[in-house]
Amino acid sequence: MLHAPTRREFVYSLGASLGSVAFTSLLAEEANKNLLAPRDGHLPAKAKNVIFLMMEGGPSHIDTFDPKPALAKLHLREFIREDQQASAMQSGKRYYVQSPFKFIKAGECGADMAENWSHLAKVADDLCFFRGCTVDSVNHPTAMYQMNCGNRFGGDPGIGAWVNYGLGTLNEDLPGFIVLPEVSYPQGGAANWSNGFLPARFQGTPLRAKGSPILDLAPPAGVSTERQRRNLDLLARLNTAHAAQHPGHDELAARMDNYELAFRMQMQVPEVLDLSQEDAKTTALYGIGNDATDAFGRKCLLARKLVEKGVRFVQLYHGSWDSHDYIERAHGNLVRGVDQPIAALITDLKRRGLLESTLIVWCGEFGRTPDNGVRGGIAYGRDHNPNAMTIWLAGGGCNAGHTVGATDELGMEAVEGKSHVRDFHVTLLRLLGLDDNKLTFYHAGRFKQLSQFGGTVIKELIG
Repeated sequence: MLHAPTRREFVYSLGASLGSVAFTSLLAEEANKNLLAPRDGHLPAKAKNVIFLMMEGGPSHIDTFDPKPALAKLHLREFIREDQQASAMQSGKRYYVQSPFKFIKAGECGADMAENWSHLAKVADDLCFFRGCTVDSVNHPTAMYQMNCGNRFGGDPGIGAWVNYGLGTLNEDLPGFIVLPEVSYPQGGAANWSNGFLPARFQGTPLRAKGSPILDLAPPAGVSTERQRRNLDLLARLNTAHAAQHPGHDELAARMDNYELAFRMQMQVPEVLDLSQEDAKTTALYGIGNDATDAFGRKCLLARKLVEKGVRFVQLYHGSWDSHDYIERAHGNLVRGVDQPIAALITDLKRRGLLESTLIVWCGEFGRTPDNGVRGGIAYGRDHNPNAMTIWLAGGGCNAGHTVGATDELGMEAVEGKSHVRDFHVTLLRLLGLDDNKLTFYHAGRFKQLSQFGGTVIKELIG
């Protein structure tokens, strides 16, 4: 007896149609294209590359680029807001803390900077300060994920992965997204530069902070280039046959690409990583050889070389900015370590004609509060603050020489030009010529994007 097909049977039957076969063929053809080939963005843009300076731990805007003289009158006065009374009773009293640093007006633009940023002050007119950014979390891992991936809970692609997905890479012999972490990975680990649900080709490639930046880069003794090439060709034939029998395995395709990339990297990477080829004036400019600045100076110089070689997105990490105690000593040492290298990076890119096409971003995962609790006596530090922070940009078509947004008189909350981090992400993409609403990837039943659900371009940040 004939019966009408069920909904499940009807949907299943579609898989046997000619249309299904044709669609599958198109998908296979698309998968075989070079996903990292350079391509134009959605809109005209000056920025082609990004150097992202991530100050992990949450630098204090109040003690760096957003002076709050009103705190001087409240210094060590007890601070309890109504919504904090319950927690304050449990954790002890809280006190306002003034900044231990004096501030200056730097450059012709009169940018506010703590005076210990003595090198960065010399390039103040190249910077665009954004004081209106807010985030959603006071916990380091979730805030790091949100700043780096747009999602507090991890698992989404990093910004560098999105940028390479949208624009491709400019050098097929190097990864398009390179990360320069510290010996200890940041909170949240490698998920901060993951490809997430994007194809595995777009994940960030970390270079080790100590020892060989990339393990096993050089072939074993006695193995020639020709022998490596023959081995890779054999492996490629075997993997291709396996892939034909098991289509849709993105990890296998990425592994095949990585074998080939690693082979090509053997020629380029040693030259890029060799800083000894730089002249003495350049290494001195970055503070290389000085105990305080050597480590980050090397990262900044390497970032310049990577951008010169066409790497699309380079992210540098500098940790320990979580200054709950003795902020004068803690932030003082941290600024001393990055001030000269960062200023050198801007100066070096500018004199090489690369600053206009290279967008530099400086930020942490959140800001700091104007007060702090008691830990065995009054600690002159600050707690986490998702409601106010300072981010600055340089190069890449940003609105140099301007300060956008403002916080209240104590630095607790953004009150002018207030924008969520998703808006900052949308703006960063726009500076690269990418439209967040068009830069999407279909996953888990919907088209996903860096901003999660869309955002608004902060026009004041664009020059």
